[in-house]
Amino acid sequence: MKKIVKGLLVTMLATTLLAGCGSNTNNAGSTDGAASGGGEAKSVKLKMFIAQPRFKEHYDKYIADFVAKEKAEKNIDVSVQLEMPTADNAAQILKTRLASNDAPDIFALHAINEIPSYYKAGYLEDLSDQPFVGKLLDSVKPSVTTTDGKVVAVPLETLSWGYLYNKKIFTDLGITPPKTLTEMKAVVEKLKANKVTPFVLSYKEAWIPQLVLPLAAGALINTEDADFIERMNKDEGSFTELKAMFDIFDLINANGTEKATEVGGDDGAAAFAAGKGAMWLQGPWYAETILKSNPDLDFGVAPLPINDNPDATLINLSASTSLAVSKSTKNKEVALDFINYILDDTASNAFFQALKFNPISTVHTYESYPWVNDATAYVKEGKSYQDPAIPQSVKDEVGKGLQAYYAGQLSQDDVLKALDKAWKSYNKVNK
Repeated sequence: MKKIVKGLLVTMLATTLLAGCGSNTNNAGSTDGAASGGGEAKSVKLKMFIAQPRFKEHYDKYIADFVAKEKAEKNIDVSVQLEMPTADNAAQILKTRLASNDAPDIFALHAINEIPSYYKAGYLEDLSDQPFVGKLLDSVKPSVTTTDGKVVAVPLETLSWGYLYNKKIFTDLGITPPKTLTEMKAVVEKLKANKVTPFVLSYKEAWIPQLVLPLAAGALINTEDADFIERMNKDEGSFTELKAMFDIFDLINANGTEKATEVGGDDGAAAFAAGKGAMWLQGPWYAETILKSNPDLDFGVAPLPINDNPDATLINLSASTSLAVSKSTKNKEVALDFINYILDDTASNAFFQALKFNPISTVHTYESYPWVNDATAYVKEGKSYQDPAIPQSVKDEVGKGLQAYYAGQLSQDDVLKALDKAWKSYNKVNK
């Protein structure tokens, strides 16, 4: 707990953006404290919680534009307190805030892993009647829709991912993305024979090593163990069924860059951008950071082989970071205004493009990125699956467990037992 609190204090970033005074008027409506006439502007303080600190510059600009828009169109002086913890700390911080009736007005959560439990707990505002819903692509909308048909978030990131690879290194050495674990081992040996480190390792943040879990689980669920999630939700399964994930994890660890537990995501992106490893267990959500380090880097996305069944080498399709409105917000109108501004007809296109996120709306007209096209080619061949619905608390546990496993502090069985325990604990509070 001390580490969590320390992390909160160290990583919590806040910025307050204050709009200037003005006298425009129109439909401030029922906004708490907002003026509805042409008189004195009222003030609204909006709290946001988004665990993407590497994009702070982009969010600051977009929020500033929103603040100006609210002032111009509604004569509301909006101040925004933007809290941007790291991904490792975010889930626990948010749970604590929600449980203590200190919910941010707007907060980010994982569409697949967190929406079901947060909705069940009554934390999410129903957004089904908001204008942004009509702008969502049909392929994206289900990811932010509850089982009873309510849209409860606006998605930011949709993903098609496996691992990243340096295309120039692969091309120079005549390598193509392997389709099986045996082929991956051959790729590793060829890279080493040419004095190229096969993998960048960056395990300082627990969410990075945990990436192997959804990749392994998705592959095995779609080839060998179709009802794994269903049985785990009934306390009838065990992670021992997914022990094969250690085959690829061990191969990566044995052939990666050094001091992995001292390297976080940003440093990993810089190392990959600099060609210090040919591959990185990571998703294209780091594209903006990678290209900031090396704009000329040509990298691709490929499915990670888990075993020697090529049918299990698949791209993971997912929606992750999404923005929800707190059910208890006292600034509902302005919060909804911002949620809709995420898919603003004129501003959203440039925002998503700057973040290098995939298009998720009809208002996004920019061309797909090369790494998206790479993944799409696999998807068109049927080599993909929807991200398995693994509880966030289990993902948090696997991240910590695999960090400890890498450091030699836990055995494979220790990690698997901890995951079984975490899922059973989740089941107890989510019956």
